[in-house]
Amino acid sequence: MGSQTAPAGRRRARAGSVAALAAAALVAGTAPMAAAAPGDGPGRGAEGAEGARSATFTLVSTTDLHGNVLDWDYFRSQPYAAGSEQGLSHVASAVEAVREDRGERSVLVVDNGDSLQGTPLTYVAARGSATTGPVTATGEEHPMATALDAIGYDAQVVGNHEFNYGLDLLRAYEQDLDAPLLGANVTDVATGEPALEPWTIQRVRPTGGGKPVQVGIVGLTTPGSQVWDEQNVEGRLAFGDMVEAAQRYVPEVRAAGADVVVVLSHSGRSGASSYDDTVLPPENVSDAIAAQVPGVDVVVAGHSHRDLPEAWVDSAVEPGKRVLVTQPYRYGASVTASDLHLERVRGEYRVTGADVEELRAGDFPEDPAFTALMQPWHQRTLDYVDTVVATSATELSARDARWRDTAIMDFVHDVQRDAVRQGLAGTPDADLPVVSVAAPFRADAVFPAGEVTIRDVAGLYIYDNTLQAVRMTGAELHDYLEYSARYYASVPPGDPADPTSLSAGTTPDYNLDQLAGVSYEIDLAQPAGSRVGPLSIDGRALGDDDEVVLAVNNYRRSGGGGFPHVASAPLVYDRQQDIRQLLIDRAQETGSIDPADFAAVDWRLVADGEPLFG
Repeated sequence: MGSQTAPAGRRRARAGSVAALAAAALVAGTAPMAAAAPGDGPGRGAEGAEGARSATFTLVSTTDLHGNVLDWDYFRSQPYAAGSEQGLSHVASAVEAVREDRGERSVLVVDNGDSLQGTPLTYVAARGSATTGPVTATGEEHPMATALDAIGYDAQVVGNHEFNYGLDLLRAYEQDLDAPLLGANVTDVATGEPALEPWTIQRVRPTGGGKPVQVGIVGLTTPGSQVWDEQNVEGRLAFGDMVEAAQRYVPEVRAAGADVVVVLSHSGRSGASSYDDTVLPPENVSDAIAAQVPGVDVVVAGHSHRDLPEAWVDSAVEPGKRVLVTQPYRYGASVTASDLHLERVRGEYRVTGADVEELRAGDFPEDPAFTALMQPWHQRTLDYVDTVVATSATELSARDARWRDTAIMDFVHDVQRDAVRQGLAGTPDADLPVVSVAAPFRADAVFPAGEVTIRDVAGLYIYDNTLQAVRMTGAELHDYLEYSARYYASVPPGDPADPTSLSAGTTPDYNLDQLAGVSYEIDLAQPAGSRVGPLSIDGRALGDDDEVVLAVNNYRRSGGGGFPHVASAPLVYDRQQDIRQLLIDRAQETGSIDPADFAAVDWRLVADGEPLFG
């Protein structure tokens, strides 16, 4: 089972072109293209002494777009800052520039998954708003399909976040998308057959002419969706081992006539799984696919949101062969343009090398035709984030959150603790105390008294983190807090504390973790490492060996910030829930935000035992 499809870039006329702008950028040197290969160079069609013919085509890749259609921060109501540009509106111009430079029919454009979740725009498409229904009800084309079709993508693999909004939405998106949506290791439980196309073959013309190149594309996705979206896929879909699936389907696509094989691997290059991989296959195996599967020429990696445009992996099954692994940056912040150099011997192509260039979004203008096409969805999203979702009993501000336990931070803690408690129901950890960790990301975050909008709620939590939870001991929790308390400068006993100079200047605010559900004091008269007093829960001392469940974001749990114990602690909860969306959902469900319902003073700063700020 696979698909033979049309030549690259030929399914639908794109929304428009900024060829003139792109060409100007190339002339100005703002987006230099990969240099020609040594010798005769790509596309010259030079015949060697043994009858070989050189050829080149270009593979343009994106990954982890997460709904970033336009370069717009919906929570700050402004474009992203210079140097942080992102979005398909820039990608459209970058792709057009590559096509202008290489020749349109010599360029293949692929996406490595995770496109349906991540911004308010894709949330509105999936869930609807106060004035419009979801696309599954309205019959409208999904905006991400519209965007990818306009650019002219040739193939996409499902990422784990494609399953977040349920299979009905995924199927609707699959129908809307002109390109084949791949998933070779995703199986329909009822039939035992592939639930998505395992592979496709795309035909490209090498630069400068010559015999068309048949490019086989196999799509694979991390098995973690079996855990993270259990509620959507249980009993319906199964996710197999990615390496084993590649070993099955790469020979199949070769037998179907592929000259070159590209694997779209929605998986990190390597590293530990965020779930128990003795039960499910491992999460991050892109390098393993490159090393262990014969017949693979290129692997596009993703999922880990890392910026790794070029790496070469030695094949363990084809001596002397090196496989290109390319991972562009997330959110459309970059694309990788890989010029694949081929040699044709006795009528068959083989890859002899590649030149890889990373094209940054900020080096290309937003495509005006593309932005015009997406404007209706953009406006719908702007209306959505301006929607009033709750009424706040009083103004809640994060202004003092770095030195005082504040109600607005308690709102985050309360939502996180509730979600984890519900998720642990019926598990062996259900009776353990749940403690929440969060950091004050924005000092200017505020819920105004009275009407609170989605933008207000989401502006409190500015990062695209998901909620996880681990099991830790009291001693480990104490170490964790000591590490966080390094944020503060020392305050001698009896000296007035100045909030503006409390930071020691070595730790950013987003690494100032605060806990709720456990009580403690931080004594700034003591040296760093010896500041946190005894911990207690509900007035009872927390012993060193006592266990708790710590609700934490995925960035911290994966080792971000270098906090002790959390990365190695047993993972007990992970449903891939976006924390920002959980906060919005709580506000919408309750319709009110009242500190009396959730606020509590769990911690305070002291100097030699004397409170610093009341």
